[in-house]
Amino acid sequence: MKLTILGGGGFRVPLVYEAVATGATGLQVDEIALQDVDPDRLRTIADVIEGLRAQLEADGRISHAPRLVATTDLRDAVTAADFVFSAVRVGGAEARTVDERVALGLGLLGQETIGPGGLAYALRTLPVALDIARTVAEVAPAAWVINFTNPAGIVTEAMRGVLGDRVVGICDTPIGLVRRVGRLLDVDLVAGERGAEVDYVGLNHLGWLRSVTVDGTDRLPDLLADDAALEEIEEARLIGKDWVRADGALPNEYLYYYLHTASAIDRITGSATTRGEFLAKQQGDFYLAAGSADAAGNAPTSTGTGAVPSADACCSSPLDLWRETLHEREATYMAESRDEERREEDVAGGGYQEVALRLMTALATGRRERMILDVGNIGADRQEAPASERIVPELPADAVLEVLCEVGGDGVHPLPIGPVELGRLGMMSSLRAAERKILDAARTGSRDAAWQGFSMHPLVSSPELGAKLLEGYIAGHPQIAELLDGGGPRGSAPSEPTR
Repeated sequence: MKLTILGGGGFRVPLVYEAVATGATGLQVDEIALQDVDPDRLRTIADVIEGLRAQLEADGRISHAPRLVATTDLRDAVTAADFVFSAVRVGGAEARTVDERVALGLGLLGQETIGPGGLAYALRTLPVALDIARTVAEVAPAAWVINFTNPAGIVTEAMRGVLGDRVVGICDTPIGLVRRVGRLLDVDLVAGERGAEVDYVGLNHLGWLRSVTVDGTDRLPDLLADDAALEEIEEARLIGKDWVRADGALPNEYLYYYLHTASAIDRITGSATTRGEFLAKQQGDFYLAAGSADAAGNAPTSTGTGAVPSADACCSSPLDLWRETLHEREATYMAESRDEERREEDVAGGGYQEVALRLMTALATGRRERMILDVGNIGADRQEAPASERIVPELPADAVLEVLCEVGGDGVHPLPIGPVELGRLGMMSSLRAAERKILDAARTGSRDAAWQGFSMHPLVSSPELGAKLLEGYIAGHPQIAELLDGGGPRGSAPSEPTR
């Protein structure tokens, strides 16, 4: 079995290798092909993985070590793949800093996937994602594509237009929420223990856990009424206990940016760096130090206790440097939303690699799994079916939603949910409408579509600001400038609103 990882020089790739090599789900993979456009980063991550493999072998944890291949050629990497993990970041962390700063400079939220920064990320990523989908369709038509690439919802939706149901988006935040609730109830909600059922619905990074049924009883109302229980749920601490209680649901943590936008902007602008700037420096330092360590011939080392040397230690191996950097990265995730350090149980709560490998195993072996995934509102071959047969009848048939699914050898099957409340439906509709305008711009090069997308986003809602955002992103991103031919929206936006 061949697994291809696109964005193979990415920082989190060794986590996927470790999960595969240790047989975390019992699936045997014979070859992992890493593909990336940056050969230096690709080489560094391959070195980290070689060190990781040596350590796992020394510790007796290897189940089956897949052959590792690294290439910068997309077609070579994808050809004959059984599964493709797509985890690309067009423009790297440096481009993310532009996404953030252009928005912040206009008094708007500057964040990776939420707000205008997320739309800019999508605009430069979608053409690449579509090219990947077309390549997979040509050289590996039977492959399953598991999309990690953000913004995951609209990227998955675009790729589905080429690959249909054989592309599925994943995110670890909703399953992390469900697991935190499950720990409190002492029930494996994901596996359906004690007849457990969960109703989670939304778009990627905009979703809600609306009911948790165990032994025939919805346990969520009692949890929401219990302050001590809510204190153990990271999302409730972020959003506010009173709000989640009033709303009658537990939100995805990214709702923080919609419900506390002004506070998020203040916290981000009050920090010395944005998250993107932090990661650009942190990862840049890592790749530089790891490359130097490998060139100096430092052998991978096992500490036994898990402690690692500091990043500037003279004798740190690429693996040690990677581990130290990883922990700092995870511990500071969404730091602007917290008044406290992130709790260790939340840092170690799993991740994309586990969700992706469980999905891959279920599809490959037929072993049934339940997980929250980004899937079509109805099957790709049933687009003309009555709206009543969709997951959310009010939304387009080809919209990608985030819901609980059952997965097996016969594919991915969304489980039923209750009707979506008007307020939630409105938030989902307005966000996806803006993202679809960006997708239109990515497909056609339309500046007007891009202008509309930025202007329509619920955290912008202004043609004047939309025009300024577009101008800023054209100036800051060569990919967007080339796509839109360097222009701005044709409409003239007044510098100040008319009265």
